[in-house]
Amino acid sequence: MPQFSPPTAHRVRSVLAIPPFRRLWLVTAVSATGDWLSLLALSALATQLTTGYQAQSFALGGVVATKLLPALLLGPLAGALADKFDRRKVMVICDILRFGLFISIPLVGSLWWLFAATFLIEICALFWIPAKDASVPNLLRRPDQVETANQLALVMTYGVAVITAAGLFSILTGAGALIEAVSPQAAVNIALIINGVAYLLTALTVWFRIPEISGRAGTRPHETVGLLALLREGAKFVSSTPLVRGLVIGILGAFAAGGAVIASTKLYATSLGGGDAAYGVLFVAVFIGMAIGMGVTPRLARRLPHNRLFGSAIVAAGIALVLVAIAPHLFVAIVTVGLVGAFAGMAFLTGLTIIGAQVADEIRGRVVAFVQSLVRIDLLASMAVVPFVIGLVQPRTLRFGDFAFVVDGTRTVLLAGGLIAGLVGVVAYRQMDDRRSEPLLPDLLAVLRRGDRRGRSGVLLAVEGATSTETAEQANRLVAWLRSQGHDVVASAAGEPSEGWLAAGLRNGHVVGTRARALTAAAVRADLVEREIRPALD
Repeated sequence: MPQFSPPTAHRVRSVLAIPPFRRLWLVTAVSATGDWLSLLALSALATQLTTGYQAQSFALGGVVATKLLPALLLGPLAGALADKFDRRKVMVICDILRFGLFISIPLVGSLWWLFAATFLIEICALFWIPAKDASVPNLLRRPDQVETANQLALVMTYGVAVITAAGLFSILTGAGALIEAVSPQAAVNIALIINGVAYLLTALTVWFRIPEISGRAGTRPHETVGLLALLREGAKFVSSTPLVRGLVIGILGAFAAGGAVIASTKLYATSLGGGDAAYGVLFVAVFIGMAIGMGVTPRLARRLPHNRLFGSAIVAAGIALVLVAIAPHLFVAIVTVGLVGAFAGMAFLTGLTIIGAQVADEIRGRVVAFVQSLVRIDLLASMAVVPFVIGLVQPRTLRFGDFAFVVDGTRTVLLAGGLIAGLVGVVAYRQMDDRRSEPLLPDLLAVLRRGDRRGRSGVLLAVEGATSTETAEQANRLVAWLRSQGHDVVASAAGEPSEGWLAAGLRNGHVVGTRARALTAAAVRADLVEREIRPALD
């Protein structure tokens, strides 16, 4: 019998009501904020320690590449080693090491140590994150709370922490004029010191307030798979499935565009006449836009099929990125950068929804892991390569009367990224669209209209007969004939699966009474409609 989950607010409250998990979640919040704050501060410091446009571009790319390299080289190894030691000790030692490394960066004040310390900090993070993730199930009361706990972690890591870090960085750099007499890098150094102290506090919290983390309860249900093996297995499935192939192409294009925006934001803000504060505002605009895009996607999906919404969102992200490239003013840039994040968020959430609804359960986990691994590589690789490309383009100033327009490497890269994202979106749309005979424009106009659900283009045919055998035979003949005529047919075997679920529900749930049995049967049929019939009609 299908299981119905309680409301989201209730699930969140029940998980946060567990004291050890609540403390670990707060530790995760501080750590995630520190990670994003360090990216902003280290990027700003790298450009301040160099002179010249090209040197600053290469330094910025070097910071991102240094943060990427440990995960690519040592990711699976660090996760395996972290499981062999007491998790609480691993987390505490890593946080203390990060505290010392962050404090040392402003004390040494050299570019080579910035790169070396960043590399060591990322190695500590490689051990800290698996130890933390493996501890979460042991702190919860029921296995079904793991999903809610993971959702809370994602919201904090990619939502609240980003906004908090960018806001704190903007405040520190905005007040930098008051303390620049001490040192030109005073504001950035203060941000790094705050970051280091935060990791010291998380180490003390884990050691004294969350003793439940200690230990290695049980064994992992699945053996850790290396990154190359995961990519190899996922690529084999993707290459043979047009739907997933288009999905992966689209997601890679969207996040490559997003990575280009993030990587070029520092120098792009400078070309607009802004400083580190403008950099922080543009950075957070991407993620605020992404959060808004993910928030409105379920409402848009009521009017536009997921397969069409996905490609359309990527094309829209590409168009928005072109607008970013030609933005003449910082305010215009903030708005258009937010649009890029919004459309990228729509595409990512829609892609995960498509995987959940249209990929078989036995391979869904591998496909999700494959897509997430590609997204991480794609995003970080884009962030690492783009600054080097920017450094190869010399800035030029175009004058239109009294108006001066600076054309530098950032605008060239953003313009190229927007065009590539638009092209990739078109390719993904053509790969995934299963309604090519119907124009897209009516569906796009339906998004702008009010209403609950879009019009459905499918036709539902119900076959009934005297016996289940005869009914199945006639239904199979009808399906074969319709497919021979070129129609896309989804055969929902409403009899056998639903009857099996119904029997299991009645047997396991100890349902007695005519009304209870009727309601159980109705629930099973309703679940069949939601899982198979409605997606097919869309």
